[in-house]
Amino acid sequence: MNRSTLAIAALAGALAAGMAFAQAKGDAKKEDRQPVTGEELRYQAGGSPLAGVEMHQDVNPKAPAMTKAEFDKGRQIYFERCAGCHGVLRKGATGKPLTPDITLQRGTEILKVFIKYGTPAGMPNWGTSGELNDADVDLMARYIQQTPPMPPEFGMAEMKATWKVIVPPEKRPKKKMNNYNIDNIFSTTLRDTGEVALIDGDTKKIINIVKTGYAVHISRVSASGRYVYVIGRDAKINMIDLWMEKPDNVAEIRIGLEARSVDTSKAKGYEDKLAIAGAYWPPQYVIMKGDTLEPLKIVSTRGMTVDTQEFHPEPRVASIVASHFAPEFVVNVKETGKILMVNYKDVDNLKVTEIPAARFLHDGGWDASKRYFLVAANQSNKIAVVDAKEGRRAALVDVDKIPHPGRGANFDHPKFGPVWATGHLGSEKIALIGTDPKRHKQYAWKVVQMLDGQGGGNLFIKTHPKSTNLYVDTPLNPDSKIARSVAVFNIKDLSAKPKILPIADWAGIPEGQGRIVQPEYNKAGDEVWFAVWSAKDQTSALVVVDDKTLKLKTVIKDPKLVTPTGHFNIYNTQHDVY
Repeated sequence: MNRSTLAIAALAGALAAGMAFAQAKGDAKKEDRQPVTGEELRYQAGGSPLAGVEMHQDVNPKAPAMTKAEFDKGRQIYFERCAGCHGVLRKGATGKPLTPDITLQRGTEILKVFIKYGTPAGMPNWGTSGELNDADVDLMARYIQQTPPMPPEFGMAEMKATWKVIVPPEKRPKKKMNNYNIDNIFSTTLRDTGEVALIDGDTKKIINIVKTGYAVHISRVSASGRYVYVIGRDAKINMIDLWMEKPDNVAEIRIGLEARSVDTSKAKGYEDKLAIAGAYWPPQYVIMKGDTLEPLKIVSTRGMTVDTQEFHPEPRVASIVASHFAPEFVVNVKETGKILMVNYKDVDNLKVTEIPAARFLHDGGWDASKRYFLVAANQSNKIAVVDAKEGRRAALVDVDKIPHPGRGANFDHPKFGPVWATGHLGSEKIALIGTDPKRHKQYAWKVVQMLDGQGGGNLFIKTHPKSTNLYVDTPLNPDSKIARSVAVFNIKDLSAKPKILPIADWAGIPEGQGRIVQPEYNKAGDEVWFAVWSAKDQTSALVVVDDKTLKLKTVIKDPKLVTPTGHFNIYNTQHDVY
């Protein structure tokens, strides 16, 4: 540790308790940390669209002085880099709370240490990574001692002001007007251009580049398979009609200022009738008409946490799935750790079953029977299991550090029967959880096996009912070689080490560029697609691999494929095949 760092740490010790000083001193050792890349910082920080929203500055006389210009700059940096982990109101989420009652006690100098050097627990090294200069670090140390500004609410009037029906239902095609094999179209997020690419899975040609919200998080498909619903992080939903001669937008709406999740009704008799979206800010979900996106009902998720039962002002809606058993949406609320079974049979008289899980709920998927929904409570290192048929929690399963399943992966284990798999952001482990309480009761809702992958930083894991392979990406691993490749396990012999496929090398992407993210099968289950995600000013690609031979099949490159991340096969997404 150099002299200037020691001086800062010494001053921090004078300002804080001895324990806090010891922690800060240890955490500040930059030599104990690997550098965090810009791509990783941008992904984990969240790049909240709230960065551009005007907010009132409430001057706190106890906080260090800040001009309005400094406050606005600090607010922008916070929402671009910090809000995804620490929350809009700085109450804490995956990151620690940063409210003035805590930050004022720490003081500017000790806060600068944390911000510049990060912590081994996961706080990025914003200063030494080059993302923030020393002046910015000082600015942010002062900013987080101010009273957190409150973003504006977003109610029915604001939603309807953004709602557009571009092509009314009565003017849409009465039959499919193109020759595309719709089941095998891929909807690919072009993260930094605010678009999705619709790609023909048969010919590997781009059908259309559709304008959407910024950084589309997911694509979901209506029960009929006709419509694709995408939601950007700016809470803009676009509804795309695949029957059109050239598939394109037919409706759009913003349901808040920041969001991640959307889905549609799938219960028998309700196909394509309703859509639902959940917001990060304001903390709420919205039920809409499925054919026009007209907003019908807004429900707040503010309330008490599942563990300490204290009020939380911004419980974000992390993910939503549609039940196959009943007219219900499964709404997962991050900060409160609650799973809401929202019955949409009568939207005016909405019935909601509240199921306690654990904090902080994130993403998940159905088991092979589609009766049980498994969702990660990532900072609790648990997977919550919901029985959608009975409307109750079936289990809380301990896994490893920061599970991140995406939708997870279902397959029949040679010994334990049906299992569902998740990888982890915080470790190299892949957890296999038994999912058959009838025929394999002794293994149900237990981790029956842990596999060792390449390393931490996994985001998505995938297999297919017709495949014997299990693919695990690691795009957030700091080792470029690991981030640029994927591990493939043989389901029939899970004791064997995985094969490593150098996807970025196959795509011809230069070393130091390209992170491999989200394996996705085609409808037939004989191809696996990968996104080679490079920076906005670099070359990206999609790589198609033959599932049987694990050999390169096709590389899709086009100047219009800018920062591809998530991609979703229409048939597999429509039928929850993973």
